[in-house]
Amino acid sequence: MHNKTIAELTAGLKAGDFSSVELTRHYLNRINSLDEQLNSFITIVPDLALQQAKQADEQRAAGQATIINGIPLAQKDIFCTKDIKTSCGSKMLDPFISPYNATTIEKFNHSGAVMLGKTNMDEFAMGSSNETSWYGPVKNPWSLDTVPGGSSGGSAASVAARLTPAATGTDTGGSIRQPASFCGITGLKPTYGRVSRYGMIAFASSLDQAGPMTRTAEDAAIMLNVMAGFDSRDSTSVDEAVPDYTADLNAAMEGLKIGLPKEYFAEGLDDSVAKVIEAAVKEYEKMGAVVSEISLPNSHLSVPTYYIIAPSECSSNLSRMDGVRFGHRCEEPKNLNDLYIRSRGEGFGAEVKRRILIGTYALSEGFYDAYYVKAQKTRRLISDDFNQAFKEVDVIMGPAAPSTAFNLGEFSDDPITMYLSDIYTIAVNLAGLPGMSIPAGFVNNMPVGLQLIGKHFSEAKLLNIAHQFQQQTDWHKKVPALFV
Repeated sequence: MHNKTIAELTAGLKAGDFSSVELTRHYLNRINSLDEQLNSFITIVPDLALQQAKQADEQRAAGQATIINGIPLAQKDIFCTKDIKTSCGSKMLDPFISPYNATTIEKFNHSGAVMLGKTNMDEFAMGSSNETSWYGPVKNPWSLDTVPGGSSGGSAASVAARLTPAATGTDTGGSIRQPASFCGITGLKPTYGRVSRYGMIAFASSLDQAGPMTRTAEDAAIMLNVMAGFDSRDSTSVDEAVPDYTADLNAAMEGLKIGLPKEYFAEGLDDSVAKVIEAAVKEYEKMGAVVSEISLPNSHLSVPTYYIIAPSECSSNLSRMDGVRFGHRCEEPKNLNDLYIRSRGEGFGAEVKRRILIGTYALSEGFYDAYYVKAQKTRRLISDDFNQAFKEVDVIMGPAAPSTAFNLGEFSDDPITMYLSDIYTIAVNLAGLPGMSIPAGFVNNMPVGLQLIGKHFSEAKLLNIAHQFQQQTDWHKKVPALFV
C-alpha cells in the first residue's frame, strides 16, 4: 500500500480494498520500524491517528467522504496542533503543548485526513540541511550519510521513504523546494498569501508560506485543494477565489513558453545537475513547448537581500520567546535580566542565535536605513525582474539547487556555503511567487529537482506543467532501496 499515491489510495478506499484504519496501521508500522534510520518524525500520535481513521471510515460508510478522507498524512512540526507538542525543532519550545489548531491543521481535520505525527525540521525553520534541529539531524533516505535538505527535511524524507503518502512543509527561502529536490519528491511553494499562516510559527512573516510535499503533482493538487483559501485570522491571507487544482492537470503543453534564466546556468551550478535540467527541458520541447533564454539581472542579489530581511523579521518574531510568556525557562534565575539571558541562551541553537544577532543589528539605530531599507528596495528590483520576464514567457525553469544532497556535517562550520544552497529558490520568496520542484533525474544515484516558477496565483498552471512531465517520465516513481 505504501507505494500508492494519494489518488490511488483514495480509489482503493472507495473500492473497499482496504479501510482507513488498515491503511493507517500500515503506515504507523512502517514509521515504527524504519524511522529510526531517518529521524524524520519528532512526534508520532498513533492513538489519535487510529481514532481519526475510524471516524473517516464511518464518514465514508455514511457517504460523506471527501477526496482526502481517510488518507494518512504527516504535519511539519511548525503548525500549532491542539493538545500535541509543537516544538519547531527547538529546545525553546520542547515543552509547548498548543492550545489551538493552525488553520492548515483545521482544514485537514475537517477534510477527514488522518495525522500520523509531526515531522522533524531545522530549528524555527532556519537551515538548509535539517541539521539544526534540537532533536538531531534528519537523514536522506537515498543515502543515510547525506542531508535531506531543509528546513522541511523531515517531511521530505518521510515522503521519499514511503513513511507517509504526503506531508506539509513551509518555505521561507526554499525550504519546500530544496528538500524536495534532494529527496526526489514533488514540493510546491504557493503564492504568498494563498495558504493561511495562522497558527504557523513565524520565522520571517513576509516570506513564510506553507505548501504540500508529495510524490506527484496530482497529489500536490489534491493537497492544495484542502490547504488554499482566505482566512480572516491571517492579515497576510489573500481573498482570491480558489480553483480546483486538479481540473486542468491534463491540459496540453503545445505552445507553452518556457524561460531559462541565464543566471541560473552560470558558475556555481554543478555540471552534472545542469545536464539533468537540460534533459528535462528537452522533454517539454518534445511535448510542444517553446524554450528561450531570459535574464533575471538582479538574481545575484537575492541571497544577501534575503539574509538581511529574513533575520530582521526573525529577530522580531522570536523576541517573544523569553522564558516568561513562551518557551524554555532557565533554572533559578537571579533576576529578570538573568532569566532573559539564560533562558534564550539555553533555548536557542547556534544558527537561530546567529540570525537573531544579524537581524537585531540590521534593525538597530544607525543601521536600519543602510541595511534593512536598502534590502527592501533591492527586493523590489528582484520582483520587477520576474514581472518583466513573465511578459515574455509562461513559466520559468531551472535547477532547484546547485547540487545534489551534500554530506551530513559537510558545511556545519561554513554557514555562507550552506546559505548558497538556496541560491535558486530565495528570489521566488522575495517576489511572493509560486514555485515547485519536481523529480527530474539522478546524479550518482542522488535525486535532482527541476524548479518551475510561475506568475502570482498560477499554481494550477504549474501543477499542470509538472503533471504532464510526470506522465512522460518515471523519476517520481523511484524508491530509495532501503525503503522499498
